[in-house]
Amino acid sequence: MGFGGAQLIIGHRGAAGLAPENTLDGFRKAAALGVDAVELDVHRLEDALVVIHDDALDRTTSGRGPLKAYSLAAVRRLDAGGGQRVPLLEEVLAALPINVGVNIELKASGTAELAVPLAERELALGRDMLISSFDFDELGHAAALGSSALKIALLFGRWPRAGWQVARRLQAWSVNLSLETASERLIRQAGERGLKALVYTVNDRPTADRLMAWGATGVFTDFPDRLVQA
Repeated sequence: MGFGGAQLIIGHRGAAGLAPENTLDGFRKAAALGVDAVELDVHRLEDALVVIHDDALDRTTSGRGPLKAYSLAAVRRLDAGGGQRVPLLEEVLAALPINVGVNIELKASGTAELAVPLAERELALGRDMLISSFDFDELGHAAALGSSALKIALLFGRWPRAGWQVARRLQAWSVNLSLETASERLIRQAGERGLKALVYTVNDRPTADRLMAWGATGVFTDFPDRLVQA
C-alpha cells in the first residue's frame, strides 16, 4: 500500500464519514478497511502538531473559538467526537500500520519545520509519506527541508493560471484537485508532465470510476467502505 500503486483509495481525515474526523478511531477504521493511505491536517500549537482541520474549535470539538486561544493541554482535554481527543501527529503515526501511507496537509505557517522531521523518520521506517498544502510558501519550505523521497503535493480548489509552473518549481509529485476542479483535460495534462493527480472528496463508486478512467491516480474519500472493496 502507500502511494506507489494505481487507483489509490485514501481515507479523508481518516474515515470522516464513518468516525469523527481526524481522530485515532477514524484513522484506525480507515486502516482496517484497507485504504492505501490516509490524509490528515495539522496545525502548530506550542511546538507540537495537533491533528485538526479548522483553525477554530467549534465544528469538530467541544471547544469554542480559535485554536490559538487555547493551550496545548486545554485542547487535548476537549472532546473531538465520541469521547476521542484531538491527537498529536506522532500519535496518529504510531497508531497506523507501517504499510498505510500518510498524507500530511500543512494548514498554517510553521508546520513544515515540525512535520518534515517526523515524515523523514517514517520514511526511514518504510512508510510512504506525502506532504500537501494550499500554502505554497509553506510547501516550498517543506520541499527544501525534506529528502528526495518525501513526496510533495499542491492542493487546488480552483486551477490557477500558474499551476504547472508552481508544480515544476516545487518538484511536486502530484496535484491534488477538488472534485469540482478535476477534469479529464487537467488530469491528462498532469500525466503529460509526469505528475500524479489525486482528487478530493469522492464518496461514490461511479464518480471514482470516471476519474480513474480519465487517468487519476487516486481519490480521497470520507467513506472508504464504499470504494475499497471494489
